[in-house]
Amino acid sequence: MILLLGGTSETAPLAAGLVKAGFAVLVSTATDIPLELADHPQLQRRSGPLDTPGLEELIRDNAIGILVDATHPYATAISTLAVETAYRLSIPCLTFIRPGIILGVASGVGFETDRITFAADHDEAARLACASGDPVLLTTGSRNLRPYAEEAKRTGTPLIVRVLPHPNSLEACRAAGLQGETVIAAKGPFSVEENINTIRKFGVGVLVTKDSGAAGGVPAKITAARLEKCRLIVVERPLSGDGLMFQSVEKLIKYLEKNKHVR
Repeated sequence: MILLLGGTSETAPLAAGLVKAGFAVLVSTATDIPLELADHPQLQRRSGPLDTPGLEELIRDNAIGILVDATHPYATAISTLAVETAYRLSIPCLTFIRPGIILGVASGVGFETDRITFAADHDEAARLACASGDPVLLTTGSRNLRPYAEEAKRTGTPLIVRVLPHPNSLEACRAAGLQGETVIAAKGPFSVEENINTIRKFGVGVLVTKDSGAAGGVPAKITAARLEKCRLIVVERPLSGDGLMFQSVEKLIKYLEKNKHVR
């Protein structure tokens, strides 16, 4: 059986493709956000955070023969855990990496690159975003809210955050001192028009994003930011480690099909 650690929007098509190829698949996600997964006797689903003992138990209890990491490209903790656990238990670990697209899309829509600033981490991104005092739209999720909330408070910068409509996300907002209409709880990806409406409603001058790829709604963010003359702060992707990595769902499945011993 394959343990598919999900988190990206590619999780469902990857699971479906693996099942179609004849593999038994257990999909694991950190939250219970719905996935478009059809019922199939070879497909199972579980949700909830995993630590080292939990992942090892999951692998042993389900006779897992291979790990496939399709978590978000910025979910470094679970990716590191997957690689380390797979190595310790002597099972293969394959990683799906959603391709980054920031500069290519920006060039394609005529976004001036001097209005795009890359930040090494969230602390740096928070400082850059709040430096001008212009209202900031934060679209990086709920896991790293604190540096933005603290910098916004320190500089008096209006901060608007967009997070998933999930209890954990809303609790993270409350814990960071973020409440009220400036917390937008909605599931993306969002269209250019939806992004523009949010930018105009709050007078946003700075948009903060990750390089999460087309499936993460990045092209629409970039286009909206260009049209509304917003600055773009991009949190750079963490450096990827060694191992079997794929930027195509199809190529990952083909690799597994050619290596039947991992079923």
